[in-house]
Amino acid sequence: MASYFPPLVIAGCSGAGKGTLIAKLMAYDAASFGFSVSHTTRSPRPGEVDGEHYHFSDVASVKRDIDAGLFIESANVHGNYYGTSKAAVEAVQAAGKICILDIDVQGVQLVKKCGMDCKYMWIEAPDMAALEARLRGRGTETEEKVLKRMGNAEVEMAFAHPLDGHAEKPFDAYVVNGDVDAAHAEMVAVLEGWYPHIAAPKRANPCAVVSGFFGQLFSPR
Repeated sequence: MASYFPPLVIAGCSGAGKGTLIAKLMAYDAASFGFSVSHTTRSPRPGEVDGEHYHFSDVASVKRDIDAGLFIESANVHGNYYGTSKAAVEAVQAAGKICILDIDVQGVQLVKKCGMDCKYMWIEAPDMAALEARLRGRGTETEEKVLKRMGNAEVEMAFAHPLDGHAEKPFDAYVVNGDVDAAHAEMVAVLEGWYPHIAAPKRANPCAVVSGFFGQLFSPR
């Protein structure tokens, strides 16, 4: 019987670089981690493959499945629907892997409400100026979309870092992605504490390579 490990929820503002870090994590230990491919109603970006980066679908189909209770979480983000299906998570767990969920703040809130036992990690840019520069640097966003994503980022950062000193932080770990390699190393160190079994094969193979201002292969929401 396969071992079941708590899913790993990775969240961050659009442009924080969580997709890049997830890709590095998968390359680092593909045997331990599996990616839950989300559904979305947005159009594919250049290079994105259906079923690999996202399950690209239409609004009617996604809303029908949401109403049927087939999604763990779903949300309307930047004018498009996104969601994580139960089947996608169960398939990864059945293979004995740690299921990675790349979701937004709305998704995090919904997963927490459903009571699923998860580990939560927040990825962020060093500051808002760096975040905006990354969004503009993509060359795929209109000015309207950049401003909308920056506005959403203000709200998301407020959730990730509550100003109330007595409020419980919503994430178990915070990683600042200023330098990708340094952020990856910090991320791995945290994950080895949560999932000790992932460290063993890496330490046995010496050739294997592989928190802050506010705190896909895979593409960001």
